[in-house]
Amino acid sequence: MSHDTTHGEHFANFAEFYPFYLNEHRNGTSWRLHFVGSLGVIGCFAMALATGDWLWLPVAVVCGYDFAWIGHFFFEKNRPATFRHPLYSLMGDWVMFKDICIGRISL
Repeated sequence: MSHDTTHGEHFANFAEFYPFYLNEHRNGTSWRLHFVGSLGVIGCFAMALATGDWLWLPVAVVCGYDFAWIGHFFFEKNRPATFRHPLYSLMGDWVMFKDICIGRISL
Protein backbone atom coordinates (compact mmCIF):
# COMPACT_ATOMS: atom_id res chain seq x y z
CA MET A 1 0.00 0.00 0.00
CA SER A 2 2.72 2.48 0.88
CA HIS A 3 5.83 3.44 -1.02
CA ASP A 4 7.50 4.49 2.25
CA THR A 5 10.79 2.64 2.26
CA THR A 6 12.31 4.62 5.12
CA HIS A 7 9.93 3.71 7.95
CA GLY A 8 11.86 4.10 11.16
CA GLU A 9 14.69 6.05 9.54
CA HIS A 10 15.93 9.07 11.43
CA PHE A 11 16.75 12.29 9.64
CA ALA A 12 19.58 14.46 10.91
CA ASN A 13 17.90 17.63 9.69
CA PHE A 14 15.08 18.98 7.55
CA ALA A 15 17.29 19.09 4.43
CA GLU A 16 17.60 15.30 4.68
CA PHE A 17 13.88 14.89 5.36
CA TYR A 18 12.44 17.05 2.55
CA PRO A 19 13.33 14.68 -0.35
CA PHE A 20 11.60 11.88 1.60
CA TYR A 21 8.63 14.18 2.16
CA LEU A 22 8.38 14.95 -1.56
CA ASN A 23 8.59 11.24 -2.36
CA GLU A 24 5.55 10.72 -0.13
CA HIS A 25 3.71 13.35 -2.22
CA ARG A 26 3.89 12.18 -5.82
CA ASN A 27 0.22 12.46 -6.72
CA GLY A 28 -0.93 15.75 -8.24
CA THR A 29 -4.34 15.54 -6.60
CA SER A 30 -2.64 15.12 -3.25
CA TRP A 31 -0.52 18.22 -3.90
CA ARG A 32 -3.67 20.17 -4.76
CA LEU A 33 -5.41 18.98 -1.61
CA HIS A 34 -2.41 19.91 0.53
CA PHE A 35 -2.33 23.34 -1.15
CA VAL A 36 -6.05 23.95 -0.54
CA GLY A 37 -5.68 22.81 3.07
CA SER A 38 -2.77 25.21 3.59
CA LEU A 39 -4.78 28.07 2.06
CA GLY A 40 -7.59 27.14 4.46
CA VAL A 41 -5.18 27.33 7.38
CA ILE A 42 -4.11 30.82 6.29
CA GLY A 43 -7.76 31.83 5.92
CA CYS A 44 -8.64 30.52 9.38
CA PHE A 45 -5.71 32.38 10.94
CA ALA A 46 -6.82 35.55 9.13
CA MET A 47 -10.36 35.09 10.46
CA ALA A 48 -9.05 34.59 14.00
CA LEU A 49 -7.07 37.82 13.74
CA ALA A 50 -9.84 39.79 12.04
CA THR A 51 -12.62 38.73 14.38
CA GLY A 52 -10.74 38.06 17.61
CA ASP A 53 -12.52 34.70 17.69
CA TRP A 54 -9.76 32.24 18.56
CA LEU A 55 -12.02 29.26 17.87
CA TRP A 56 -10.81 29.66 14.28
CA LEU A 57 -7.44 28.22 15.38
CA PRO A 58 -8.62 24.64 15.97
CA VAL A 59 -10.61 24.94 12.74
CA ALA A 60 -7.32 25.79 11.01
CA VAL A 61 -5.72 22.59 12.31
CA VAL A 62 -8.67 20.45 11.21
CA CYS A 63 -8.76 22.12 7.80
CA GLY A 64 -5.07 21.57 7.14
CA TYR A 65 -4.98 17.96 8.27
CA ASP A 66 -8.30 16.92 6.69
CA PHE A 67 -7.26 17.96 3.19
CA ALA A 68 -3.77 16.49 3.57
CA TRP A 69 -4.97 13.18 4.98
CA ILE A 70 -7.60 12.78 2.26
CA GLY A 71 -4.72 13.18 -0.20
CA HIS A 72 -2.70 10.50 1.53
CA PHE A 73 -5.38 7.92 2.23
CA PHE A 74 -7.27 8.16 -1.09
CA PHE A 75 -4.70 9.30 -3.65
CA GLU A 76 -1.19 8.60 -2.36
CA LYS A 77 -2.32 5.39 -0.65
CA ASN A 78 0.24 5.91 2.11
CA ARG A 79 0.38 6.82 5.76
CA PRO A 80 1.08 10.53 6.37
CA ALA A 81 4.63 11.20 7.58
CA THR A 82 3.03 13.37 10.27
CA PHE A 83 2.60 10.22 12.36
CA ARG A 84 6.35 9.54 12.38
CA HIS A 85 7.89 12.99 11.87
CA PRO A 86 5.36 15.62 13.02
CA LEU A 87 7.58 18.71 13.10
CA TYR A 88 9.43 17.98 9.86
CA SER A 89 6.13 17.13 8.17
CA LEU A 90 4.60 20.44 9.22
CA MET A 91 7.68 22.22 7.90
CA GLY A 92 7.45 20.16 4.70
CA ASP A 93 3.83 21.21 4.20
CA TRP A 94 4.80 24.87 4.21
CA VAL A 95 7.94 24.42 2.10
CA MET A 96 5.88 22.47 -0.46
CA PHE A 97 3.23 25.23 -0.33
CA LYS A 98 5.95 27.79 -1.05
CA ASP A 99 7.39 25.60 -3.83
CA ILE A 100 3.95 25.42 -5.45
CA CYS A 101 3.48 29.19 -5.11
CA ILE A 102 6.82 29.97 -6.77
CA GLY A 103 6.36 27.35 -9.49
CA ARG A 104 9.04 24.92 -8.34
CA ILE A 105 6.24 22.34 -8.10
CA SER A 106 3.55 22.71 -10.75
CA LEU A 107 -0.03 21.75 -10.14
